[in-house]
Amino acid sequence: MNKVRVGVIGVGYLGMFHAEKYSRMDNVQLIGVVDSNQDRAKEVAAKFDTRAFTDYRELFGQTDAVSIAVPTESHFSVGADCMNHDLDVLIEKPMTATLEQADELISIAKSRNRVMQIGHLERFNPAVLALEDIVRKPMFIEAHRLGIFKNRSTDVSVVLDLMIHDIDIIMNIVQSEIKNIHAAGAPVICEHADIANVRLEFASGCVANVTASRISTKNQRKIRLFQKDAYVSVDFTSREITIIRRDDSTDCTDNLIPGMDIQKLSFPTTDVLEDELVSYIQAVTARRTPVVSGIAGRRALQVAITITDQINTAIQPYIS
Repeated sequence: MNKVRVGVIGVGYLGMFHAEKYSRMDNVQLIGVVDSNQDRAKEVAAKFDTRAFTDYRELFGQTDAVSIAVPTESHFSVGADCMNHDLDVLIEKPMTATLEQADELISIAKSRNRVMQIGHLERFNPAVLALEDIVRKPMFIEAHRLGIFKNRSTDVSVVLDLMIHDIDIIMNIVQSEIKNIHAAGAPVICEHADIANVRLEFASGCVANVTASRISTKNQRKIRLFQKDAYVSVDFTSREITIIRRDDSTDCTDNLIPGMDIQKLSFPTTDVLEDELVSYIQAVTARRTPVVSGIAGRRALQVAITITDQINTAIQPYIS
């Protein structure tokens, strides 16, 4: 079997892990890594026994696919250039800086018959995958994604950095048009909002309350979903799901909540990034639509931008 020739463009914190995963895949040949910082490129290349470049265009003609982990402002230009040179692309989230750029990338991918996957990593969490068989028609959702401050991804707001994961998951579950968005947030350490909350109201009647913070004293990634027959609680970090359903049978009277059946599911530790990249390579090889397509990436981006705009408008009088 021919190996897929892959390059990684941008080997900062996240891009380095992309290179690491690719270097271990039997069906992938890591052709090289690219970074504008030559020393960084050489350091990562040496670690994974590949070549170092400072210009991504040096990968043209040598690779079949790339991961793009450069700053968000460069996602469009690098992604478009790579696809126009017949490379498949995995672009880290957020997909682009603007919706117009996202639309253009989708158009290029279609016209050039390119695979374009967006790096919404959480979709490959085993607990998230399990929700497809559990959640039917949620009517209320509450999500919290809190993180201890790290001096990275500060070129965008917490909405585009962290909350966009939950936006993508929720929209994929609800499968309904958003009718109203009510957002609030504030910058604390960075130029952009570091904490944000939003209420999403869907045409189906579902309401989602989503909070994200990157200045928390602890890390937390949880979501709770309520539907007619069940309450479902998911802890993304521990990969655990708790399902509570009404049960009038007598054998559940000893449960924590009388008259309710409580089921707990636990999932083994997996390398979610590796699962994401394996899925990407499978899409490249089979020439099929990836799990997180450009359309899905744009959908989440549109909501995230609307939230960010609302927050920026509200806080402008206080920071100007």
